[in-house]
Amino acid sequence: TPDPAGTMIVRHGEASVQVEKVEAAVARIRQTAGQFGGFVGNTSLVTGKEEQKAATLELRIPSAQFDGVVAALNQLGKVETVTVSAEDVSEEYVDLGARLANARRVEARLVEMLASRTGKLSDVLTVEQELARVRQEAERYEARIRWLEHRASLSSLSVSLHEKAPLIEPPRGNGPI
Repeated sequence: TPDPAGTMIVRHGEASVQVEKVEAAVARIRQTAGQFGGFVGNTSLVTGKEEQKAATLELRIPSAQFDGVVAALNQLGKVETVTVSAEDVSEEYVDLGARLANARRVEARLVEMLASRTGKLSDVLTVEQELARVRQEAERYEARIRWLEHRASLSSLSVSLHEKAPLIEPPRGNGPI
């Protein structure tokens, strides 16, 4: 939804956090997302024997709560990186609104023409075809507007969690020669 200044911002963030235990951190981040009115979408987990345990979670958070969730990452462990991108889609949103209003005006005129038309069948069919085209165009604008509103209302945050890499022990020998 546009903010009071009239801007519509789509935000996406990525963060990397080193944690003690990946499984516990995954449970905690799910809880945190819920507390802020968001949810966890896709999750991938790597827990192989030889591999460093890691997980990646895609969070969807109400945009007004985005900064709070980013700040809460500090409670999970050592935040290593956070990058946030913001895309201003205000101009497209306003343009689509104007195009939709115009399409609806054309639609109303075409409906009026059909109601009062007493001409040839070919003329009626031409008006009906144009009406169908205009309605389809309006529906496309409405769908894009809804998509922009949804993307701006819920920010996305991709969080990568990993445990500290295990120390590799040096091979044991008889010491220096």
